[in-house]
Amino acid sequence: MGDYEGDKRAKDAQLRAQINERLIKSGERERLKNELRKRLIECGWRDELKAYCKDVVREKGLEKVKVDDLVAEITPKGRALVPDSVKKELLQLIRTYLSQQSSF
Repeated sequence: MGDYEGDKRAKDAQLRAQINERLIKSGERERLKNELRKRLIECGWRDELKAYCKDVVREKGLEKVKVDDLVAEITPKGRALVPDSVKKELLQLIRTYLSQQSSF
């Protein structure tokens, strides 16, 4: 059973890489990023994460915070704060794009 799971993960990773490559080459990835950025601003995600960053900097002190450390701390929270509706919408846009492609 372990081999099956490993094979499945490898195939999934390969498929994700192929999809990503196609999205990049077609310019669709940039369009999707812009759409995601717009939706995150509309739903207040950006402002909420910005406030969280300010709290972290205030708590640790401006002189003691390194950018890499700040990114490492806020990334999990940022991902968790993305509304499910935005995730579903982006996934649907990707599926629609792929369904319009002949080899996927």
